Amino acid sequence: MSTIPTTPRPLIWQLIHDAVQPLGRETSNAEIKQILAQDYPDLNEGTVNCQIAICTVNRVGRIGYPENKKPRLANGRYDFLFATGRGKVVWYDPDKHGLWAIEETPDGLKVRRVDDDAEGVPTPLDGEASEPVDDGFGGGAFALESHLRDYLARNPPSTTAHGPLTLFVDADGRDGVEYQTDCGPADLLFLDRDGNFVVFELKLGRGPDAALGQVQRYMGWIEHHVAKGKTVSGVIVANSISDKLKYAGKVAPRVQLMEYKLAVSLAPVALQAASVGTAT
Repeated sequence: MSTIPTTPRPLIWQLIHDAVQPLGRETSNAEIKQILAQDYPDLNEGTVNCQIAICTVNRVGRIGYPENKKPRLANGRYDFLFATGRGKVVWYDPDKHGLWAIEETPDGLKVRRVDDDAEGVPTPLDGEASEPVDDGFGGGAFALESHLRDYLARNPPSTTAHGPLTLFVDADGRDGVEYQTDCGPADLLFLDRDGNFVVFELKLGRGPDAALGQVQRYMGWIEHHVAKGKTVSGVIVANSISDKLKYAGKVAPRVQLMEYKLAVSLAPVALQAASVGTAT
């Protein structure tokens, strides 16, 4: 009995590449998934979202994936999309969008534009980074949500409900920074000391009560797909928690509400006096 040879399916990043390149215009994550589903209806949408993030040169969260764990100029196989807004991308053109790179810094890997020192260079995009700063409710606030996220990722917090936390890393090597779910990227995913999951949802200013539904969606997805029987809880972090959110949180026992405060300490510095040699 003869068998019909089958052609292996291309890698998902290659499918995305071949779907976006001929469009010649801005597209969306949703449209890309629709195009791919025409020939490959079994593709996991969460995986496609991850691959789009991996291949977007100005996406902050791309450094959370194994493909982007080393410094490099954005001129390789995984560098062909440019984010124009939340959920929107175009084909990456260095002449138009500038030359981007993943660079090693004292604070770890960073995504930045490297060919232009002039003012007005666009900030690397983050899926949740467009919320304005609201610092009128006591203390300072981070300028971008990605700053708060990166700080907590480098300095995992300890909460009264969960104790000390560690950043989650899955079997594929993806860490818990902007952890992709079918409901969107969870800002941070941690493990507590008992191996239970803790989902962080970050808001720059006053935490809106809609954040509760957002973090619960991520919690439900993690519980269904990742947790393997472990408990999943949530934490909403904002510079100021609104009363509406406090009322909503009162009947959501698995979600803890927390406010962050910034503090800056200054220390004087000066040049040391130059030593003068003595003649003999």
